[in-house]
Amino acid sequence: MQNTISHNLSDLKASSGKIVITTHHKPDGDAMGSSLGLYNYLASAGVDSKVITPTDYADFLWWLPSNENVIVYEGNEEQSNKDILDADYIFCLDFNALGRINKMGEVVDQSNAKIVLIDHHRDPQNFDNERYCSIGASSTCELIYHYITEFLDKKLLTKEVGECIYTGLITDTGSFKYGSTTSTTIRTAADIMDLGVVPAKIYEQLFDQNRLERLRLLGYYLSNKIEIIEDGKIALAHLTNEELKRYNVKTGDTEGFVNYGLAIKGVVMSALVIDREYLVKMSFRSKGDFPCNEFSAEFFGGGGHRNAAGGASKDTLENTLNKFKESIKSYSNLLE
Repeated sequence: MQNTISHNLSDLKASSGKIVITTHHKPDGDAMGSSLGLYNYLASAGVDSKVITPTDYADFLWWLPSNENVIVYEGNEEQSNKDILDADYIFCLDFNALGRINKMGEVVDQSNAKIVLIDHHRDPQNFDNERYCSIGASSTCELIYHYITEFLDKKLLTKEVGECIYTGLITDTGSFKYGSTTSTTIRTAADIMDLGVVPAKIYEQLFDQNRLERLRLLGYYLSNKIEIIEDGKIALAHLTNEELKRYNVKTGDTEGFVNYGLAIKGVVMSALVIDREYLVKMSFRSKGDFPCNEFSAEFFGGGGHRNAAGGASKDTLENTLNKFKESIKSYSNLLE
């Protein structure tokens, strides 16, 4: 745990209206859960704040309480820049480098605001003034809950805050099945349920609201796109830009696809490579001690967690796939 928090709720109340909360581009359940969890908590304490995301995000997260108040930076740059530069506090949640918030990062870097980093990724860059970070935490939502209970006022927690936090807990732990799930994670979930949160309703919102095109894409993906290599230890899949267009893919539609590779007997690492036209994006998942983050950082300029990481390539899809197949050989001794 890295903890340098020096502010309290009174400090935040004094800065009401000049607090910005942001998270990484293409935010997932933990990113939006932690951002809106903090936003709703501050609102319950009578503190005004703004959530500004660098980009849009999946519509299965739009149900989160106060989602209608989220500002997407792309398309709202002028006002967003003003809010960032005028802020007293900027909360940076679920990312460890300003490059993860795209162009917003340059503006945050120029701001005189006190930057508070709350995150669970390895090796955070030194762009913050205060931090509450732990790579042992299951999620940033878990950290947000403990930040609130340790430094603010637990009595102001609400069901709406709990729904946001529970969302990050289950999405970042794979519904509590990943190795990142600890006894602290489960206790946190229990405390959240005591606020009146109903897990079944959250599961329905997150996992049972699929568009038909997404399910058809998933069927196609499972039937045609997974290749098993390295003596059955690697599941490698890819989607072309043409396939994305054919299935009318929207933000969030491929969320979780990479995890299916790990369900195959004998597979230690699963990789999904997607041609986004402007960039080839990569997702990696693994079991046991295989270091997805180290592999990604060494060959694809990425990073993340040991068992869940991402990367990218500016090369063609074909060349990226070939590079992956060659690069993974140097990690073959870890595919056990």
